[in-house]
Amino acid sequence: MAHPDIEGRYFLSYAHIHLSVRALAGQIAASGFEPDLIVAIGTGGFIPARILKTFMKKPILTVGISYYGPDNKPATSPRTIQWIDEVEQKLSGKRILLVDEVDDSRVTLEYCLRELLRHKPAEIAVAVLHNKKKEKRGKIPPEVHRYFAGEELDDKWICYPWDAQDITAHEKISNSGMAAY
Repeated sequence: MAHPDIEGRYFLSYAHIHLSVRALAGQIAASGFEPDLIVAIGTGGFIPARILKTFMKKPILTVGISYYGPDNKPATSPRTIQWIDEVEQKLSGKRILLVDEVDDSRVTLEYCLRELLRHKPAEIAVAVLHNKKKEKRGKIPPEVHRYFAGEELDDKWICYPWDAQDITAHEKISNSGMAAY
């Protein structure tokens, strides 16, 4: 799918994301993987996970991970904002679909996968809306055999509509490629 590329950034509309998630759900179904539950990585994975729920009809659990401190400066290690402590016992023996919006450095995915694997799920698969075509710092653990990406994108900043302060301007750019935002 074509994306407006403005000053090295992609602007994506809600409609485009919905269609991408629908295609991603189709990929997952075609693979034969049927999760028992979805784990969304917040904050970016919340909306794609919720749209996946529309197609897959599975419950969602959430985790919050941040690589930025309170001052918005990058941290050297992840900061767990929210974890699923109260339901960890429900992960054992389950097929889990871990969802995030973008696989950029892969560090967040690696951290979450390793944490989830400690609870002995039957299987874990990863689904990302976008995979950036670049070398990754993090690694997918060898126990994880399924990885689904809705789209492969060049390594440019992705402007998601849920991050927009002015959604009208964002949608106008994403739908027409205009350069003013």
